[in-house]
Amino acid sequence: MKNLALFILCMTNAIAAIRADEPIVFISAFNPGDKGAIHAFQFDTENGQLKPLHRTTNLENPFFLSLSPDKRFLYAIDAKQFGGSENEFVAAFALNGRSGKLTRLNRESARGTASCYLDVDRTGKVLLVANYSSGNVAALPVQKDGSLGAASSFVQHIRSGNDSKSQKAARAHSIVASPDNRFVMAADLGLDRIFIYSLKSDSAKLAPNRTQPYVPLPPGSGPRHLVFHPDGNRLYAINELKNTVTFFDYATKTGTLILRQTISTLPKDFSGLSHTADLKITPDGRFLYGTNRGHDSIAIFRIQDNGRLSLIKIEPSLGKGPQNLLISPDGHWLLCANMPGDNVIVFAINLKTGSLKASGKPMSIPMPSCIRWLNAP
Repeated sequence: MKNLALFILCMTNAIAAIRADEPIVFISAFNPGDKGAIHAFQFDTENGQLKPLHRTTNLENPFFLSLSPDKRFLYAIDAKQFGGSENEFVAAFALNGRSGKLTRLNRESARGTASCYLDVDRTGKVLLVANYSSGNVAALPVQKDGSLGAASSFVQHIRSGNDSKSQKAARAHSIVASPDNRFVMAADLGLDRIFIYSLKSDSAKLAPNRTQPYVPLPPGSGPRHLVFHPDGNRLYAINELKNTVTFFDYATKTGTLILRQTISTLPKDFSGLSHTADLKITPDGRFLYGTNRGHDSIAIFRIQDNGRLSLIKIEPSLGKGPQNLLISPDGHWLLCANMPGDNVIVFAINLKTGSLKASGKPMSIPMPSCIRWLNAP
């Protein structure tokens, strides 16, 4: 309640400073009941400060968010009991101009439990969802008004992995559409695989890629999140259990992946317990950032011309359990959600070296889990 009261106070003080020409940042608060919310902030591009706008509360446990390509709609996990016995939901919202307010359109079943990742394809016609506990993925059609239809594709991952504690079953942890929108990649932490599907946007249908239905990772890796390089020819996976990042060459014609490199996100002398979470690449394709939960840091890599990574440095995340990252479209800012640390910190990115510098004090938010950016008009 203390964090919520602080947020409301900050909102009251910030209303007078709202400007229509600044970006909006949406941050989900992963909580049940009224504590579960989507916070909207205006982002000051001069000093990197977040100014509260609005708090949407008619949903619970909104663990992950995704914006439509035209930035008119926002989609969020909506789960009364996250990871329970009943299927969870995905809620659709319309954005109300630059106010930060969201109007609920509808919600549809995610077809699984512990729904943990959403991605809207490049056409805006398909919403993809990964369900962790039930180990499956689904594709939901997006209607013209932004609302969701019932899932038109559902795929259950099978077979167990190698880590006896964390990999007893399939654990779908992320799902992303390829830059050309012909394929979909789904990371399964439990199976040490990245599944590859062909995508038909008009019908929101997924089918296993005939050339390469999946690519395996080293046993016990636990692939979690994926990101394509801006050039569209490379894919990077962050591996939760091994605390590594793996680089793949991506063949756009066939949708196939070739593993080229795996590199650690932790210092060589670290011996404690840590698990990675998220990774992001700067728009110019020069730097990659990955989070370490436990070590509570952000690993900074330089991306070489051939796609391989070299570690530059590892910076403190300035909060416990860095869960999610966002890099601004101009590449000047990195936002980090420290979920169990109950804060979001804004870092300025050095465009030459990739290094990070905190722009101010952390913003207090209860259990921030996902960050999304809406550019100024």
